[in-house]
Amino acid sequence: MRLQPRQQLLELWEAAARTSYRDGVWTWGGRDGSNSISDAEQLLCFMYPASELPGFRLDTPNETGDDVLAALTVLGDSVEIPKLLLKVIGQYLRTYTAEDGRPIFSGGSYFRTQEDDAKVTPEQLQLDVVDSFSMSVTLALGTLGFLKVFRQSVRRQSIRTEIRELEDLAGKRLSAAMAGLLRSFTVNAFDPASPAGRALLRTVNQTGAPTRRVLDDLRRELRPVRAGLRDLTIGSGSQADLDNENLLFECGWTWGIVKDAPAVVTPLDIGPQPEGVAADTPFLYFTVNALVGIADLFSPRTRVLSLLNDDQITLAEAIQRRWDLTQLYWRTIATYGRGTWPLEDIPWRTVDEKESDYYSLGVTAMVVQSLVNNRSADVDLDRVGAVLEELAIRARIIRRAVPGDPPVLMHSPGVPVNLHGSDMLGPHLLWMVSDFAITLLKRTIWAASIAQNTRMRERLLTLADQIWRHILQRRHTAGPAAGLWDQPGNVFTDIPVRDEEPSWYFSERVAEFLVAAATASGEPPLRSPQLVELAYQMLGEAEHLLDQEMVTRPLVAGQTIQPKLRTIQSALQRARTIISDRPATAQALINDALLDLERLAAARDSASEAI
Repeated sequence: MRLQPRQQLLELWEAAARTSYRDGVWTWGGRDGSNSISDAEQLLCFMYPASELPGFRLDTPNETGDDVLAALTVLGDSVEIPKLLLKVIGQYLRTYTAEDGRPIFSGGSYFRTQEDDAKVTPEQLQLDVVDSFSMSVTLALGTLGFLKVFRQSVRRQSIRTEIRELEDLAGKRLSAAMAGLLRSFTVNAFDPASPAGRALLRTVNQTGAPTRRVLDDLRRELRPVRAGLRDLTIGSGSQADLDNENLLFECGWTWGIVKDAPAVVTPLDIGPQPEGVAADTPFLYFTVNALVGIADLFSPRTRVLSLLNDDQITLAEAIQRRWDLTQLYWRTIATYGRGTWPLEDIPWRTVDEKESDYYSLGVTAMVVQSLVNNRSADVDLDRVGAVLEELAIRARIIRRAVPGDPPVLMHSPGVPVNLHGSDMLGPHLLWMVSDFAITLLKRTIWAASIAQNTRMRERLLTLADQIWRHILQRRHTAGPAAGLWDQPGNVFTDIPVRDEEPSWYFSERVAEFLVAAATASGEPPLRSPQLVELAYQMLGEAEHLLDQEMVTRPLVAGQTIQPKLRTIQSALQRARTIISDRPATAQALINDALLDLERLAAARDSASEAI
């Protein structure tokens, strides 16, 4: 793969630092203005790589890499950079805390109206959004980890006091975000004979089997999910009529706090819990985003640094149950049946009769995440890989777009998501989603990271390389946002819009992908059982020939052949050590040893003939 994650991340950091820190002042906001999500995305462009990759750490000044300092030189030196981040994180946390102490998770300037002449009301601007909950979980955990380590390098009392205050604010925001996720989860139950029921049965029935048989089989497949959802006791999602097994259902996250969602009872200080207005139905986009943020709650780093207290662990466990059940539900639906999977029937059709390639991407994203968590077999991964390739083609990412091509609209202005329930406080709101290309790339690299077959991994990495070339072309090439994203007009001639400011929404997702790619490159290489067997056979021959040579040529002190034999012996010992994990490398060592042994044997034969 031509991608170089470290170099690309350093370039992203250099561009983000130059764009964010202008004339010695931190500049918030980008293409879509400043809000609780955009500002978190801007911070995460720095905090996420610094949290996830040891080579990008900023919390230990003495260990910061020279290339990292060169990329962030506009922010200062190894001591000034963490101090500046401390200041900027404080600005964010205090800005998005209301006067009553409640953390703010509003969508703000990301909200759009369905009618061009309508204006978002002040009450609507303050509505909490699942995207903000999810981003806040990742940012708060990254902040708490950063503060915990940075404190060990600080002696000045004023800075240590600031760290303690920020830990309190970040902890409160994390707790409130988890409560928000619990209050945004929803289960939508419906009769099989309803339009939603008929749509779901039509989606899963890819073989034309009798509807009654499909219905009975689907109920049986979903029985574990139904049982788990019935046992939910915290937050929303437990009010659906799941005791009636005749009903079908779907589960996931809606766009905000569910209307009439009960407050989360917790001893944690999270401030007043606002009333919700969101429709009590799952949205694919928000469900995928929620799952991504939730995964950070039980990551190895969160556990190692003990970033959650006991009460937060209680909330995290409740969220994880929803996380597990949601993944199981959507994987069951997407891969139902013995023939063609519903996932392979592109575009995906939702229960409200809407179809879009973006919906297929959302379901594919959840299936890939489930495959990653369960380390599933390559037979499943092969079929998912075919879906990823098809989506890349249909979205004109690895194929050329022609004038007037409808798929271009998915990239700009994006796919509109109707925020049902928002019209209670004003005009009907929309949420524009334009991350198709980078989301597809993230799922492709995730799938490649678990491939156990070299052919399958090469296929996925080739696809990722093609998508990455497309995304690289969409970077800003001039102006204050040079080096950041997103300028789709660079690729699609039908898009006349040219933005001067960066999209932190898109740039942060690029940073997430690069971190995933860097993490995947650190995994051990694939090993073929056939290659391991061949390496053992070669090693056996090489060690036998070495033994013969040692017997034929006694190791007499001062003999010129002795160092050579020792070198061969060391190479074969090293090959035996690594043969199970790196059989190809072991073969290279064995090949060199065999060549050296052959030269010695040939020299001995020549000497015998001369005599």
